[in-house]
Amino acid sequence: MSVTGLCEICESATSEDACDLCGRQVCENHYAESDGICTACLGDAGSQPDRQPASEDLPDGVDTYEF
Repeated sequence: MSVTGLCEICESATSEDACDLCGRQVCENHYAESDGICTACLGDAGSQPDRQPASEDLPDGVDTYEF
């Protein structure tokens, strides 16, 4: 869903989308388009976008993980 105004997370960028879960208006940097939710809700769900897990958290023989 497209909306206009300020991002409710960073409060500096123009919002372009609304979170399907909480309804926050967010900018493109705080919206996980593939999930349709904001990064705050994504973090609450246990995911951390744009962050690689530490190598010790990966299975043996795996060097990187793609979200």
